Amino acid sequence: MANASAAFDNYAKSKNGKRRGKRMGAPRFKSKRKARLACRFTTGVIRVDADGRHVTLPRLDTIRTHEPTVKLLARVQAGTARILSATVRHERGRWFVSFQAEVKRDLERVARPDVAVGIDLGVKTLAVMADSTGEIRTVANPGHYDRARRQLRRASRTVSRRQGPDRRTGQKPSKRWEKANAARNKVHHRVANLRADALHKLTTAVAAEYGTVVVEDLNVAGMLRNRRLARRIADAGFGEIRRQLTYKTRQRHATRTITADRWYPSSKTCSGCGAVKATLSLHVRTYQCDACGLVIDRDDNAALNLAALAAAATTGTGVAGDQDAQAVSKLRGADQKTRTTRPRRKAEASRTGGATLPHQRQTEARDRTQAEALTLW
Repeated sequence: MANASAAFDNYAKSKNGKRRGKRMGAPRFKSKRKARLACRFTTGVIRVDADGRHVTLPRLDTIRTHEPTVKLLARVQAGTARILSATVRHERGRWFVSFQAEVKRDLERVARPDVAVGIDLGVKTLAVMADSTGEIRTVANPGHYDRARRQLRRASRTVSRRQGPDRRTGQKPSKRWEKANAARNKVHHRVANLRADALHKLTTAVAAEYGTVVVEDLNVAGMLRNRRLARRIADAGFGEIRRQLTYKTRQRHATRTITADRWYPSSKTCSGCGAVKATLSLHVRTYQCDACGLVIDRDDNAALNLAALAAAATTGTGVAGDQDAQAVSKLRGADQKTRTTRPRRKAEASRTGGATLPHQRQTEARDRTQAEALTLW
């Protein structure tokens, strides 16, 4: 009941304006129909058996595992790991057991500790990586969900033709519906597993090579409101990439991850001279600088600007959200205003961003030169 009382207390403070952040709704109790099947063991016999294929848990006794447990067993036998608890959960049609362990682990040295990399995430190309030496690499978007859409359509059509459950009338699902639904879920689970595997391979390779990783603070929740790109953005997993890079750089290699400010104009800034464009539509895939005449791919230009922020962080300018270094000032180039224009009720066809409300002041920024700390090469 302690959690319930804390939830009601936070709800009351949020309603009265005493709690910061987004306004909270009334607390709701967890439904047994929607909650994930899981339990956690903290006391009793919790061990990995000596054969490397069985685990022993309280009340469940000895259970054979599908995957070998020799890695954890070797650490426990060597005295470099100690099991604290175990959690059993049902996920993606299978039962998993995960051990919370206290591990003594040596830090792994990265291949290029003095090189910083900037990562620009996208839909067509999953990641464009540009390092401080000028080398640019691209990682194609595998698009696992798009590849499985045809198979999912056929599986969903089969499910819709079966007699499914109905809570209003109490109708139970037929055996054929359960079989068809299990086949459809199998396709979804395979897509999720392929996505997780690809993201782990990408983030592990980046964290093991570079000493400094610069990523963007993307508003993924806002990007998902775009109904034309929501499916591909969700399939790419932008937030998961940033989360994995954060803990892999900090815990495995003791390197740093720098998060660029959300309003930093990485795509509008020229990587050659530092000039910033006033507007740059999303459909424009080639960046052309009006000041120095540089012509470069849009994503490559953004990745180079992000890589330059690593050097700016050491001098104390240009980076927001450096999690391992000291706090530094923000460089908000996307919303700086230089010239005020008359407000307009409707947006023009050639401008981006939608309609402008009458009480909002519409401004337009001319091309300007960025800070000297960004022009490194």
